[in-house]
Amino acid sequence: MNYVDVVRLVTNILFWVLGAVLAHFLVFAVVGIFKKKTYPAAAKKGSYGLIIPARNEAAVIAQLIESIRRCDYPQENLHIFVVAHNCTDDTAEVARRCGADVTVYEYDNPEENTMGYAFRYLFSRIEEDGGTGRFDGFFLFNADNILDKDFFTRMNDAYWYYDRKCVITSYRNSKNFGANLISGLYGMYFTVGCCLESRGRTVLGCSTRVQGTGYLINPEIVKDGWPYVSLTEDWEFTADQVLMGNNVRYCDEAVFYDEQPTDLRIMWRQRVRWSRGHMLACFARFGDMVRAIFRKGTSNRGSVYDITANLLPSPLFVVVLQALQLFLLCLAPLFDRSVDLCDLLFGTVGSVSEFLTSGAFLPVMIKSGAASFFPTFASAVLIFIMQRKRIPGVSLGKKILIALLWPLFLGIQLPIDVVAFFSRNLGWKPIPHKDQTSFDHVNASRDGADANP
Repeated sequence: MNYVDVVRLVTNILFWVLGAVLAHFLVFAVVGIFKKKTYPAAAKKGSYGLIIPARNEAAVIAQLIESIRRCDYPQENLHIFVVAHNCTDDTAEVARRCGADVTVYEYDNPEENTMGYAFRYLFSRIEEDGGTGRFDGFFLFNADNILDKDFFTRMNDAYWYYDRKCVITSYRNSKNFGANLISGLYGMYFTVGCCLESRGRTVLGCSTRVQGTGYLINPEIVKDGWPYVSLTEDWEFTADQVLMGNNVRYCDEAVFYDEQPTDLRIMWRQRVRWSRGHMLACFARFGDMVRAIFRKGTSNRGSVYDITANLLPSPLFVVVLQALQLFLLCLAPLFDRSVDLCDLLFGTVGSVSEFLTSGAFLPVMIKSGAASFFPTFASAVLIFIMQRKRIPGVSLGKKILIALLWPLFLGIQLPIDVVAFFSRNLGWKPIPHKDQTSFDHVNASRDGADANP
């Protein structure tokens, strides 16, 4: 076995190890295609605090509060808390005008600008002004959300099914799925997360993860405050809950909607921030997670392993492995003078077919990318078929374009991770929210889909 063979063998083994670590994701996806967890109606209607952080959200916060009030849940069991966080508009006044039953706090600290700081401040004020324990649970929202009319009823059913011992997350849909291709790709991203990740995990009894907001927690979690203030507080929160043996369960029948970016620049900025926050969560929690996998007495070992695998920035690992393989191959002439470096890296260029069928580095990368395109494209097509009732108003042509671009949307995670790895001091910047989709619109769309199966 010569030097080139050794390099290829070692790097291929590393690729296979990474694939093996993530292989169980496919099991969750297959299960999620065919099954979902449903919950019986709960005998008790819980009392809930609704947490809404808002930074310059005057254009949309009233629509969320209206949708809360028009849900088919006893309104006396819901109390809305808004924190106007580092606002430069009249978000606080708009929220106050929504009624006396909306408690509004204002919090200005430019040094504390992530959503986690808003949560921390709001929970501390609730504790001071009557205690978090007076509620059966807390819902965490974004100010741009809109709710299905039975959102609280469905979440309440799941919450009491697990005797309030689990965090309950919900189906994240998009208000502006069909606005343009960027918002459509974002919508696909969250729909895939719900259908091909969370559904299967909950059916199989494995903890899933929270994605942003739209989830329900027990007051015991925040009785001593909210410590998660990083760029991606949802990753930190999920990791810690699983480490403590608290599972995150998914309720597919509870649907909320949020507004997705429609601008390429904002999309890139947000995804770099997500990626950087993901890495920081991995750096902070990975050691504890690995130790918990092997620690005697860990009751949810499978969930700990799964979230540990989720925390890994696997696209970055792929980049590193490919770069390592390329670097080692470039050293081949030092160990074997008969090696033609150009041929080794680029293959025979006499024809396109010869180039693509050679075993050289670049053709292998091209073939690997082409091989990953088709299953990824197929997954987007499958989602549009599975969730056709929940994705109304998107033309067939736009669906085809979204499905074709879906592999690219995932593929650019590689350069995004590289940029995020070298980025420092990425502050949280607000995403402009202006979409005026109303409660009537999302529920009319749903009711129409229900009436036309």
